[in-house]
Amino acid sequence: MKLINQILDRGDKKPILWDAYFNKNSKQKPLIIFCHGYKGFKDWGAWYKVAESFAEEDFFFVKFNFSHNGGTIKQPIDFPDLEAFGQNNYSKELNDLADIINFFTNPSFEYIDQIDVNAIVLIGHSRGGGIAIIKASEDPRIKKLITWASVSSFGKRSSTTGDLVQWKEDGVKYITNGRTKQQMPHYYQFYEDYISNEKRFDIERCSKALKIPHLILHGTNDSAVLFEEGENLAHWSLKAELVALKDTDHVFNTKHPWDENNFPKAFLELIKKSIEFTKR
Repeated sequence: MKLINQILDRGDKKPILWDAYFNKNSKQKPLIIFCHGYKGFKDWGAWYKVAESFAEEDFFFVKFNFSHNGGTIKQPIDFPDLEAFGQNNYSKELNDLADIINFFTNPSFEYIDQIDVNAIVLIGHSRGGGIAIIKASEDPRIKKLITWASVSSFGKRSSTTGDLVQWKEDGVKYITNGRTKQQMPHYYQFYEDYISNEKRFDIERCSKALKIPHLILHGTNDSAVLFEEGENLAHWSLKAELVALKDTDHVFNTKHPWDENNFPKAFLELIKKSIEFTKR
């Protein structure tokens, strides 16, 4: 069963668009929640294959768009709402993830009979990996954690020391999206949010606080988030297992859009290892 482009209304906060993949049967299933990365979205590339694969193994798999990722309810792919993108920050993403978890574990959720609320697993890719680590360190409902090509620090990504003065003065700086060619804004509030919550957003501290199993998958040819960041996480996380995916890039040799019938070996290995870990 697939529930696609469903809307989580949140009153005065921006809504969240989500998908769920599962086999509707008499079994309560572990809840798998996937967090996309920076300049990402739930429908990127071959993520659908991940969702389908987990569902086939009788998991309840959820992927969603962070509320300020730049997508909209009517146009969830790519970045039609650059103003929202510019207003995004780590606090908003953590709040989004909390609301998603609460929604799917609420007794009033239509398909709550399909979910084992005592078996929640977070998967995070890239920046979403950092968000998942922080959330897992704070929320005892999370029983397992999987990170794919995850960052090991938000600090060095939250500012460029040399341009802080200019950034504050201008109120915004722009990053070019190599694929869409958009000039994507980052308002100064992003840095202010980071500084105000620097301890909370310390991924090293959060990793060391984890008491749950943590699977780390990272490509050895990742040029966006170097393999050594995966090694950092493995060093810090008490129950960590690091899997090096040889000759593999940041998106596991996939792309957007994915319009091929076959999938890269590394991507299939990523899914296989993740499912095996979740089943233990």
